[in-house]
Amino acid sequence: MTQTCIVVGAGHAAAQLAPSLRQEGWEGNILIISDEPYIPYHRPPLSKALLAGEKNLSEILIRPEAIYEKHNIHFRLSTRVESIQPTEKTIRLHDGEQLAYDKLALCTGSRVRKMPIGAGLAGVHYLRNIQDVEAIKADIHPHARAVIIGGGYIGLETAAVLKKLGLQVTVVEMMDRVLQRVAASEVSEFYTRVHAEEGVRIETGKVVGAIEADPQAQTAHELTPRVLTPRVQQVLCTDNTRYDADLVIIGVGVVPNTELAETAGLAVDNGIVVDELARTEDPHIVAAGDCTNHPNKLLGYRLRLESVPNATDQAKTAAASICGKQKPYCSLPWFWSDQYDMKLQIAGFNQGYDKVVLRGDNQTGRGFVAWYLRAGILLAADCVNRPKEFMLAKQLLSKNLPVTPEQLADESFELKSLLRS
Repeated sequence: MTQTCIVVGAGHAAAQLAPSLRQEGWEGNILIISDEPYIPYHRPPLSKALLAGEKNLSEILIRPEAIYEKHNIHFRLSTRVESIQPTEKTIRLHDGEQLAYDKLALCTGSRVRKMPIGAGLAGVHYLRNIQDVEAIKADIHPHARAVIIGGGYIGLETAAVLKKLGLQVTVVEMMDRVLQRVAASEVSEFYTRVHAEEGVRIETGKVVGAIEADPQAQTAHELTPRVLTPRVQQVLCTDNTRYDADLVIIGVGVVPNTELAETAGLAVDNGIVVDELARTEDPHIVAAGDCTNHPNKLLGYRLRLESVPNATDQAKTAAASICGKQKPYCSLPWFWSDQYDMKLQIAGFNQGYDKVVLRGDNQTGRGFVAWYLRAGILLAADCVNRPKEFMLAKQLLSKNLPVTPEQLADESFELKSLLRS
C-alpha cells in the first residue's frame, strides 16, 4: 500500500524536508499543510528586501512551484492542523477533517512574541509573514514617525529599511544596549554608532508600558470599511517618556510552536525534544527547524536555534530518518544580518564567553570581527563585512583548531596558516 508522509508547516524546514524525502527514496505521498496561503518562501527578506520593495513574492520563494510538482509534492494551504492523534496516526484539521499518516514531520516553526498592549490599533504591527509586511508597507509614508519596540536583529534591520525609505525612526529597547541578549557590548556599540550616523534614534533602558491612540484619527478596517479603528499616536514608557508614532513595529522575540506536539504527548522543553536524528519520542514523528530542541555534539549541549541553516540541515536529517537511514545532524551554527551596507555573518554560538577580542576597529568604519572565547577556546565570531574571516572562523570552529587571542587580533597574521598547520 502507498504510504503517506504529512509535513505540518511550510517554512524553510518543510521546503527542504519534502524534496529530501524523494532524494532519500521515499516513494509514497507527501503532503505539506500550511496555515498560510503561500508555498514556502524565504523569511529573512521580509525585514529587508521585501519590506524595502526591492523584491516581490515570486522572487523570495524558496523553490518554484514547478519543483514541488516535479517531485509530486502536494500542498494544503490556508489550513490549520488542530491536533495529532498518535495512537491512530491521524491529524485533525480546523474544519474537522481527519487525515491519516504513516510518517509525520513537525516543521511548525515559531511565532512572534506578542505584547499585551496596542492590540486593535491601526498602525501597530508585528513582522513575521508576508501579510505583516504588506500591512506595514501600507502605513509607510515619507517623513512618517516610526517607533520600533525591540533592539534585536529584526528591529535593527527594520529600522535600517524604514530609514532608507525616508521615515523618522526611533528604536526603543528595554535593556541597557541593543543586541544585549545575543552579542558583546563592542558589537552593540558598533551598531548603535552606525544607526546614529544614519539618523536613527536609539533609546535604551526604556520599558514600554502602553501604546496610545489618537482620538481624532481613525482608519477604515480593510474588510469592513464602515468600521473605524483608532490609530496609534504615541508610545508611552514606564518612566513617562513619550514617543510620537504614526507607525509602530513590535519585535520582541519569537515563541516556538510546540502546542501540537505537547497535546500529542511528545516531550517539549523550549522546543520539541528530538535526538541527533531529528526523531521525537514517537517512532513515526520527526521534527525540524525553529520548533526543535536538539543536541549538538560540536557544542556539547542541547539548544533551540532560530536560523535558516539549522532548519534546512536538520530537515535533511529528518528526511533520512523517515526513510530508515541514519544521518546525524551536527552542524556548526551560523547566522547573518543585513543592515545598510553591512553584512554581519556569525559563526558558532557565543554562549558562556568570558573574553572578546576585536580584529579591526569597531569605533570607526564599517568592518571588523568580534571573536568570542571561553577559557582561551574560540566559541564564535561576529564578522561585519569580513567574509574572509567568516569562512576561516567556520573552519577553525568546525575543526576545533587552537588559536591565541593575539593571533585573532593581529590583522597582519594569516589565520589561514592555522588551517595548513
